[in-house]
Amino acid sequence: MPFEGFSAMSLKEEFVRLALVEGANVSELCRRFGVLRPTGHKWLSRYRQAGLAGLVERSRRPLHSPLRCSEAMEAAVLSMRRDHPAWGGRKIRHWLLRAGLAAPAASTVTAILARHGERLGQFGGGSQSFIRFEHEAPNDLWQMDFKGHVALGKTLGARLFPLTILDDHSRFAIDIGACLDQLGTTVQTRLVAAFRRYGLPWRIAVDNGVPWGTTSDNPFTTLSVWLIELGVRVSHSRHYHPQTLGKDERFHRSLKAEAMANPFGSLSHAQTAFDAWRRIYNTERPHEALAYAVPADRYRLSPRAFCEYVPAFEYGPDDRFRKVQANGWVSFKNHPFRFPKAFIGKTIALRPTPRDGEFDAFFRHQKIKSISLHGIPNETRGL
Repeated sequence: MPFEGFSAMSLKEEFVRLALVEGANVSELCRRFGVLRPTGHKWLSRYRQAGLAGLVERSRRPLHSPLRCSEAMEAAVLSMRRDHPAWGGRKIRHWLLRAGLAAPAASTVTAILARHGERLGQFGGGSQSFIRFEHEAPNDLWQMDFKGHVALGKTLGARLFPLTILDDHSRFAIDIGACLDQLGTTVQTRLVAAFRRYGLPWRIAVDNGVPWGTTSDNPFTTLSVWLIELGVRVSHSRHYHPQTLGKDERFHRSLKAEAMANPFGSLSHAQTAFDAWRRIYNTERPHEALAYAVPADRYRLSPRAFCEYVPAFEYGPDDRFRKVQANGWVSFKNHPFRFPKAFIGKTIALRPTPRDGEFDAFFRHQKIKSISLHGIPNETRGL
């Protein structure tokens, strides 16, 4: 441009002074200054009315904004953001609606946050969402896993292992446990407390790590055998497929962003924080996957009450029973078969299949494996 380097104000002033000279061609001036004719005439009009002050750039903000949120509403939005720094416009809007307030659109809430300098999008997001399938009713399936580990307190090497249990249908957080280890006995203690309060699920899905199971050939542990005895089915995710436990994986992201932003000084400190956030998550935090309802709106207690002792189980009339001996071996039809060591001392049922010489091995309702009387040498390895 011919006036590169000129300030906007000096350009306007020079333009109007030249335009006011007797005999000046305003259209030609506009062409030379690179401005539109309506703009040039607007500058002249303002200068005639107010002098140089009329050339000062005016705010484009309207004098009246009937759709602008009230100060009280903006204060409510900012208050919710302070209480929940990971919540965006949509969650805050639906929380306000649930509170009975005439909340503005989610985009308006987001604009309020941006106008007040709130950083948006730093919590979660940025990765492709898992494809999730929802079970029809509460307690049809619980997902359970540890969310890695974090440092605990000032003791060198001290670690906290958050244990999470989530209902698949409602996304209701059954439990968030602050644990010092990942032992089966630790998980069992947390599960007993959950079962006593919420009842038994029909199935629990876990991954293949400790203490759920170690390999695809041996997915059963003492913990999973105990669950089977209570009448709870146990299923394991496919190796290297975290989407199998997609809801719990996504839950972990929210837990990290909203409840684990600061380090914990002690186990009790962590558990207090987890309990407080679990209440918010279940009863206040709008959930996008639930059409912005909260998990407590959809969750119901299980009608299957927890039994303090192992209940009896009735097998089928064609089942053949064997007790698992030391090191996990069972003798059947004069042939040895190996079973996971978690079943040592337990009685299993061998059920014939339509295939000749093949049997399915069950422990109560849970199928353990299939065995075949053909190719016996493979089963005897390690004797």
